[in-house]
Amino acid sequence: MFVTALYVPGDRPDRFDKAVAAGAQLVIVDLEDAVSADRKAMARQAVTTWLADRPDDGRVRIDVRVNADDGDDLTAVARLPEAIGVRLPKVESASTVDEAAAIVGTARPIVALIETAVGVEAMAAVASHPALAEITLGEADLASDLGTGDDAVLDWVRARLVVVARAAALPPPMMSVYPALADLEGLRTDTERGRRMGFVGRTAVHPSQLPVIAAAFTPAAAEVDWASAVLAATEDGGVGRIASGEMVDAAMRGRAQRILALVTANVRQP
Repeated sequence: MFVTALYVPGDRPDRFDKAVAAGAQLVIVDLEDAVSADRKAMARQAVTTWLADRPDDGRVRIDVRVNADDGDDLTAVARLPEAIGVRLPKVESASTVDEAAAIVGTARPIVALIETAVGVEAMAAVASHPALAEITLGEADLASDLGTGDDAVLDWVRARLVVVARAAALPPPMMSVYPALADLEGLRTDTERGRRMGFVGRTAVHPSQLPVIAAAFTPAAAEVDWASAVLAATEDGGVGRIASGEMVDAAMRGRAQRILALVTANVRQP
């Protein structure tokens, strides 16, 4: 379970090590939107050279976000250690995952980004692909495709994604980036809202966002006490009663387990 992730442009090798040291659990080296068309080949070479030479200490996972339908990007990733994940943008069918897995292998983490209306309609089929490790949204592209970024529309997609991920036994999805870099209070409020919707974790575009994201996904002491009490009271099944007087049963164990999983998640701070 990842709580914090940080994007770094693939054509900025001077930032790669800084991104790893910034405190995120997951660093996403981007070959797609963050790189202009005339720098794509240079970025691919810089990323693969860095990752081929970098010792893996197991503390931070590295993903490479490739360009859509780019066989050269996928072939380059396939030469890297299998612990390095690949993020597929603009996935619109399970066949996209098929094609990627055929190149990069099924042992490597493969993450599908849903960024179009067609992709939204295909989410369940994509999520059920056996090679898929995670599914998430690319909300900036999705808003452009839909012609609206209104929360009334995006919340419907977000809620649907949470359900789809759960139905496919995938990890809870991470939230998309919050682009207003200076608005840390807005980031906090929006991230706490996403947590209430069922998301776990969020991607960032600047290291200053990481502590805010981590804090938003850190359960309060009262939540932890409640979760621990629920698990203890329902250990043998049936109905129990906790110190607050609340009646609890096995149906509440899933929520309690998720709260405690957030506590034990390996959240690294800068």
